[in-house]
Order: sequence, then structure tokens, then C-alpha cells
Amino acid sequence: MLYWFLKSVVLGPLLKVLFRPRVEGLEHIPADGAAILASNHLSFSDSVFLPPVMERRLTFPAKSDYFTGSGVKGWLTARIMGGLGQLPIDRSGGKASEAALKAGLSVLDRGELLGLYPEGTRSPDSRLYRGRTGVARMALTAGVPVIPVAMIDTDKAQPTGQLIPNIRRIGVKIGKPLDFSRYEGMEGDRFVLRSITDEIMYELMQLSDREYVDMYATSMKEKLLTKAKRRARELQEAARPGRAVPELEDILEQGDKPEGSPWTEDKDGL
Repeated sequence: MLYWFLKSVVLGPLLKVLFRPRVEGLEHIPADGAAILASNHLSFSDSVFLPPVMERRLTFPAKSDYFTGSGVKGWLTARIMGGLGQLPIDRSGGKASEAALKAGLSVLDRGELLGLYPEGTRSPDSRLYRGRTGVARMALTAGVPVIPVAMIDTDKAQPTGQLIPNIRRIGVKIGKPLDFSRYEGMEGDRFVLRSITDEIMYELMQLSDREYVDMYATSMKEKLLTKAKRRARELQEAARPGRAVPELEDILEQGDKPEGSPWTEDKDGL
């Protein structure tokens, strides 16, 4: 009941007025029956922007952190996610992954629509990253089609870490359903799962017109974090009293005297 109240009375009309979503391909959403909507993931708000543009109910699994935050932001996030019917999921792996699979399958078993992000996390730089095979496994297990959905400019409407969104137009592009029934009974074959996942990501690349990066978004985030930490250590070291910047230290240690620097000897001995 709260879901439809938020969608039809509160959030839905407000989002449509403020962000004026440009929607393409609504005809590809089936009038009934279960299906997986596989979307790229640019912003926290993707799970908020997408349901209001559709007639049918859409459920997204959401990481449990969204339901356990503190302060005003945590309280507001938990209420919005819960009100939109999102499923809190523990993403720590192992048994938690199996629980997430069962939770998603329960939605599909009821003949409803399930939204999933194949990338597994938000893109760190708005590009499209390699998909996780969980979407393919769930599609084969439930025997349902996968509908690719591209979110457009939601990262500009609400960048990562920004609480109050920027008022600007966003877009939603919905592609034709992908039928993987030819792989029925092969949900345990990792090569089949990878093939299906890559096909889904190709369709998302075409829909979103985003550059594709053949690595996991989590790996890129770790790479960027490592780089940022290394840079921070360099700056801290350079700022220590009595220490020169790394470039100058290298010059002193190697004894190099580059032309044009204050350390170059004057040939006239002056």
C-alpha cells in the first residue's frame, strides 16, 4: 500500500515534474508475468527514478546498508527504500549470496518485475563496466526474459555523495526483452552465464551510448582508491618539515642538475 502511495501520490508526481524523465520503449514492458529489468547503475537515485515511469510494480534488491544508516539521511533513505518495496540484501558473499538469489526468485515466482544492476555497484566514472553473472543465473533459474534498461544522466542529477539532487532532465531507455530460453537447464555452466551476461551488457552499451570497460566496477573503485591513498601519502610526506617534494628529492639523490634549474652550475663560475 505504501509503495503505491509513494509512487502515485508523493514521489511519482514530484519526480515527473522536477526531472521530466524522457522515456523510450515502455511498450517493451510486459503487461503481466515475471521479467528481470537489467539496468546500468549511475546514481543512488536510479532505483527511485525508474519505478514511477512504469505502470507495474518494480522491486529492486538493495544493499542492507541503505536500511541501517544513522542520522536524518539514514532515516530518510531507509523510509524511501522500504516504501518503494526494496529488498534489503546482504552482499557479503557465501550464504548471503544464496539468500539474495532466493529473495529475487521469490519476486519472480509471484509473477512480478525484478530490477537488477549487472555491474553490481554504481559506476565510478559514468562508464559501463563488466557485468556480474548473477543476473544470468537468476534469469535461467526462473525462466524469465531480461529487459535491458539504460538510465541517462541520473549521475548528473544526483552525483555520488550528494544528498540533494540537481534539478535537471533525465532519461530512461527500455530495450526489447532478451530471451535466453535456449540455455534452459544450463544455469550451472559458467561459460553460458558469462555469454548471457556479455550479451546483456552489449545491449546496455548500445542503449546507453556509454563507453564499455572490460573490468568490474569494484576493481576500478579499488584502483582509484589505491591511487588516491598513494597520492595522499606523497602529499603528507612532502609537507613534513625539512622535506622537499619527491621530484626535488630525486634530483638531489641522483645528483642530476637539469638545465634551466636553480641547481645548474654557471659555466663562468659566478
